[in-house]
Amino acid sequence: MPARFTIVVDCRNPEPLARFWAAALDYVLEPPPEGFETWDDWRRDIGLPESYLGVGFDSIVDPRGEGPRVWFNVVTEAKVGKNRLHFDVHASGGSPTASSDVPLAIRKQRIDAEATRLADLGATITGALTPEGSDHYAMGMRDPEDNEFDIN
Repeated sequence: MPARFTIVVDCRNPEPLARFWAAALDYVLEPPPEGFETWDDWRRDIGLPESYLGVGFDSIVDPRGEGPRVWFNVVTEAKVGKNRLHFDVHASGGSPTASSDVPLAIRKQRIDAEATRLADLGATITGALTPEGSDHYAMGMRDPEDNEFDIN
């Protein structure tokens, strides 16, 4: 049986970041537990203090049930330095770990299109990540709260 886990992303404003990553990863906002209309209703029910309310949607899930849950945890401190963990968004249609049968020009076109789509949703394009003379192409990005990620 595979290990079950949640990826936790510290952030200042969970709902916009959850909406961005749901769109980026083809995930959905996680609905409140059964019997609760909102996450705040559930948080009140389990006895969390008022400071835990008003966050809105703060987690996303894979609608196919295959990928991990991602929870966006409110923190007060700002991000400092480079991420030690980041997402790689696969958009090229080629294998991220092996030589691909998809031509580099097509992979590049797909990656650039995805970078543009995510930039339209609030991400920032930081630049192409292409080792000299390789058959690899990726795009460096930052999400709306400045967390690094790559598209490959």
